[in-house]
Amino acid sequence: MASKPPAGDPVQDAPQVAAPQHAAAGLPAIGHTLRVAQQQMGVGRTARTLMKVNQKDGFDCPGCAWPEGDKRHVAEFCENGAKAVAEEATLRRVTPDFFAAHPLSDLANRSGYWLGQQGRITQPMYLPEGAERYEAVTWERAFAIIAEELRALGSPDEALFYTSGRTSNEAAFLLQLFAREFGTNNLPDCSNMCHESSGSALTETIGVGKGSVSLEDLHQADLIIVAGQNPGTNHPRMLSALEQAKASGAKIISVNPLPEAGLERFKNPQTPRGMLKGTALNDLFLQIRIGGDQALFRLLNKLILQTAGAVDETFVREHTEGFEDFAAAARAADWDATLAATGLGREEIEQALRMVLDSRRTIVCWAMGLTQHKHSVATIREVVNFLLLRGNIGRPGAGVCPVRGHSNVQGDRTMGIFERPAPAFLDALEKEFGFAPPRHHGLDVVRSIAALRDGKAKVFFAMGGNFVAASPDTEVTEAAMRRARLTVHVSTKLNRSHAVTGRRALILPTLGRTDKDIQAGRRQVVTVEDSMGMVHASRGNLTPASPHLLSEPAIVARLARAVLGPSSTTPWEDFEKDYSTIRDRIARVVPGFEDFNAKIARPGGFTLPHGPRDERRFPTATGKAHFTAAPVEYPEVPEGRLLLQTLRSHDQYNTTVYGLDDRYRGIKGGRRVVLVNPDDARELGLADGSYADLVGEWKDGVERRAPGFRVVHYPTARGCAAAYYPETNVLVPLDSTADTSNTPASKSVIVRLEQSPTV
Repeated sequence: MASKPPAGDPVQDAPQVAAPQHAAAGLPAIGHTLRVAQQQMGVGRTARTLMKVNQKDGFDCPGCAWPEGDKRHVAEFCENGAKAVAEEATLRRVTPDFFAAHPLSDLANRSGYWLGQQGRITQPMYLPEGAERYEAVTWERAFAIIAEELRALGSPDEALFYTSGRTSNEAAFLLQLFAREFGTNNLPDCSNMCHESSGSALTETIGVGKGSVSLEDLHQADLIIVAGQNPGTNHPRMLSALEQAKASGAKIISVNPLPEAGLERFKNPQTPRGMLKGTALNDLFLQIRIGGDQALFRLLNKLILQTAGAVDETFVREHTEGFEDFAAAARAADWDATLAATGLGREEIEQALRMVLDSRRTIVCWAMGLTQHKHSVATIREVVNFLLLRGNIGRPGAGVCPVRGHSNVQGDRTMGIFERPAPAFLDALEKEFGFAPPRHHGLDVVRSIAALRDGKAKVFFAMGGNFVAASPDTEVTEAAMRRARLTVHVSTKLNRSHAVTGRRALILPTLGRTDKDIQAGRRQVVTVEDSMGMVHASRGNLTPASPHLLSEPAIVARLARAVLGPSSTTPWEDFEKDYSTIRDRIARVVPGFEDFNAKIARPGGFTLPHGPRDERRFPTATGKAHFTAAPVEYPEVPEGRLLLQTLRSHDQYNTTVYGLDDRYRGIKGGRRVVLVNPDDARELGLADGSYADLVGEWKDGVERRAPGFRVVHYPTARGCAAAYYPETNVLVPLDSTADTSNTPASKSVIVRLEQSPTV
């Protein structure tokens, strides 16, 4: 049997610290995976469940969006994916008796780790206005409460409909359809907080806001640059793809302020040789200062321009525009300024240049390390410039590769979860469903929080996720949520958002990816889109945690019927009974999904069309890819201060904390740590093992404080520090965002460290 959840909240601010590791995966990963899985699921359930993860006849991992190849291993999951599955397939249960024993004040004082460890929520729960405890409620009553609040709004734009990246394509399509039929484009989603900068930059430059490479492209590349990404922790299955690329002769450059154990050496647990010896993946590690990536790629572009024969002039002439303005800006790049911005040595950049010039097929991969700065969009545009110069878009083994986080975050956007929908999408929606969707732009995450704070939004509905913990400026976000008239969370497990509520609150328990979904006597499948534009089916195999759970499509369909009533001609009841009817409508609204039901019947699914990748066709206004020439920016840090980046531990996925260890970084039994270069720490008078408050300094004059972090001397880039989120989200002001994309600038937080008493 599975173990019981922890009775008390463990101490998280007194960790043990050892030297960081220089290899990832291997036997320790297998041991840790099996231990966690058996604690949550038991032995038999572990075997039945893990063997179905990411299989063609199984379910999509609820963790990251890394794709699968056509030929799959029997254990097609990583350590963190197994943890995500185990927490969803757990035998632990959160029943009405749990809520009777734990008032809201108790839940609010618990850690996110403790909340998540309690298990699956079994019944709809309601917190009446002024009440201290959630109480069980029927589904009919829950939908009536939401309908009552939505109908009482002065405008549909006073409602917010948030979506997390684990939502299926079918549920996402229904949610955006309901919201627009209700009358609003207020559809913030987790993309706003992670890869919105990628989408903004790529849409502007190549006409498609998605990556242009496939898994096979990675295997064929000559050079792969991994910038601002920690695959060993965040996308461990990517390491297998990099290992295969290395075996085919590829070189790998990693660009990061922190050394990444998985890129130093990957011990592939799927092969005997990998387990014993492993593969050194890095050919060059550029330990860049936080926020210096744009300057690095700008200088590389200058050096390419100066090298005879290095530019693919035919590609530039036939497929791009804006070259002259870009080239003038690139030629003005300055060595000294670049070295100051990046912290790199001249010889390191020259070595990187030689590798670039030796490569005919280059891919650049990136994640939050590039997307969460004020100048993130300009940085990613410069990456596109770098690839366009040598014709590395639309060529096998080359292209842009933004590595998405949550499993269907890209699919949600494809299905229309976007506060600024394209007119063509709204036209297709109107033609298919016979109503006039709103045309004005809605609110993204940051603007939604501001609207709640200012009393302009009154109802918050979340399809999954942990909005309160994921959002910036924690105190402002929590105060904003408490101003709402009603907060609603469709969830599988408890999280911090259930303890920070509006005047009234609902928790609606839903099926997870691992659960069988039976509607009207027939087993249903849902679909997801991975980080590389592959769409495939997902089928859970476990008996649901409770007979009181509803699927996400069923929740949206019933909500729509309760709110819209007989005035809606949309067949919501049919959609709930048979998800294939949803896919028939998607096929007529969303390009690339024609014959949707037939396509997902094929094992492995299908690939969505991508003009730049498939035929070097760029769907921009001019039909060509755009070179850009933004000024180079990078954070300037006052003397005596450090530039902090937020990051995940290895025992964490987004805001879900699986445990209190960060094995690869040598942290055990705690999360309140700040990683500081030893030389910086000595200059600041901070001994290893001392404790400090992190104090954010901003132009608004408001100091934001995260107290009691253990100082860990760590090989970060000079002038840089790192600490885990969500604990440090309190330091990120709501209006500190990326230009254009409005993504919170969580990777460049200026802080001073004040010594605090030892814990």
